[in-house]
Amino acid sequence: MNISEIIREIRDVLDRKDEVRERTLKLTREIVRLSGDSIKALHRGEFKTAEERLKRVEKLVNELREMLKEHRDLYFTGYVQGAHQEYVEATLFYNYLLGKDFPTPQEIKVPEADYALGIGDFIGELRRYFLTLLLKGDLEKAQEVYYFMEKIYNELVTLEYPKGLVNIRQKQDQARYILEKTLEDLVRAKINRGLEKKLEEWRNES
Repeated sequence: MNISEIIREIRDVLDRKDEVRERTLKLTREIVRLSGDSIKALHRGEFKTAEERLKRVEKLVNELREMLKEHRDLYFTGYVQGAHQEYVEATLFYNYLLGKDFPTPQEIKVPEADYALGIGDFIGELRRYFLTLLLKGDLEKAQEVYYFMEKIYNELVTLEYPKGLVNIRQKQDQARYILEKTLEDLVRAKINRGLEKKLEEWRNES
């Protein structure tokens, strides 16, 4: 076979792969968008809307996996991994707020490494929920959320693997920073409540 024929075959293969790549990019953008919409709905307490968005995402994730069966190199690219992480984050947050068991990577059909990275993002979403509870004055519930965040972090840091296998270190560092900030906010809120209580007692005694 001469070079021209080899180049033509290579071009045919890469043209097909490029078409699949474009479709993949479109799907992953939609997965990220709908996952984000679901999380926003959850923060607003709109659980039905969140569930509807997640069901649509589930179909897209399955479609993506089927489409890339013959293109495993594309399946493990950064944009596919990022879309999976968003889906995992939204799914975990949904199940947490509804008090449901968390699904396994196999149940939602995403790679274990992507799921682990999504857990790191989940901690950040819990902080947002924690801050919302503080603003509402629900210190007890906020404290429960913090303890749960701490539990997740302690489990997450047990994943010690090379960057080439799963780039988890950055997520662990981010989670530690988030946890420290959350603890500071919790301690400050408890101190303020204690001061308010003492001030109220002093007023009642006056």
